[in-house]
Amino acid sequence: MISRKNASISKFIIHKVGNKFNDTKNAFSDKTVDFDEASYDLMLPFLLRSFGSVVQSYRFNHHANISLNEINSYATQLFNDDEAFVDISKHVVTHLYEQSTSAQIKTGDVLVVMFEGIEFRDMTTNAIGIFKIESKVSFFQTYLENNSYDVLVQKGINSKKVDKGCLILNQSDTEGNIILSVDNNGYDAQYWTNQFLNIKYADDANNHTQQYIELCKDFSTEILKTSYGAQEQNTFLAKTIDFFKENEIVNIERFKEELFEDEKQIRQFEDYKKEFEGEQNIVIRNQFDVAERVVTKEKRKIKTDIKLDTNIQIKLDIDAPDASAEYLERGYDDDKKMHYYKVFFNAEA
Repeated sequence: MISRKNASISKFIIHKVGNKFNDTKNAFSDKTVDFDEASYDLMLPFLLRSFGSVVQSYRFNHHANISLNEINSYATQLFNDDEAFVDISKHVVTHLYEQSTSAQIKTGDVLVVMFEGIEFRDMTTNAIGIFKIESKVSFFQTYLENNSYDVLVQKGINSKKVDKGCLILNQSDTEGNIILSVDNNGYDAQYWTNQFLNIKYADDANNHTQQYIELCKDFSTEILKTSYGAQEQNTFLAKTIDFFKENEIVNIERFKEELFEDEKQIRQFEDYKKEFEGEQNIVIRNQFDVAERVVTKEKRKIKTDIKLDTNIQIKLDIDAPDASAEYLERGYDDDKKMHYYKVFFNAEA
């Protein structure tokens, strides 16, 4: 999560990237962009807006040696010698082009940017931004001709958000440079993060919290909802969020003790955790610090509606995890041959 209030653009260049699979070519600029005031004032927030809500950070990755990661190498060169900005920006686009190995990889504009004054976790730093614009929107342009106004349709960049982008901060920790990434057009998640940038999540509280909540969400959908119904699923999710909110440290054994009363469900959770770790190629720690920002962000994503095939929906309050068990009762009516929910209340709101 960054602040852009003191940020500025020091260098900016636009190239076009083709598609190796479809044999469309790259097109390179030889000069940086010289902004007028209006375009600069629109461009700066356009590039950085999406990073204002990013909580998790990444680090460069490579199977042999981190110095062999191409974008890591280019970023190091740019931080050390910004006079080589134009040439290195072309290498970045060429590397991106080499990753377009399928027809679905889209061509587009590639923006390589040097930023100053990026604020991140109480520090101010410069950063390198790499952005790919894949989608163009149609808009009407009016013009005057022969004393009358006419209209034509043109295509341009939507100024609300970038399709794909990363910020490589000129700050590092024991794992390397801090990297933020966004993908608002995620048709191929592997293409941008794994193949082009070759990055992995940082080994920190944000990542540990995110992984565990993802585990719980998937377990609730694939095991609890399937075996016990939507009420059990939503109650579990509400109690999970409540557990994270009430504890600064998550201990998995304590988590299981508090959330499960049935030994069978504990075994199901343990078995599912092993499968999840294998599929995701991760190891979830038995104890870790809670990242409050991740919990808040994930809480907003969780839907606790029970949707019925009779066009009725029951919405449960995620902030009241015990309400479902206390005031909502599920049963089966033998006469109607249908399931039912019985809701208890004192007064209608």
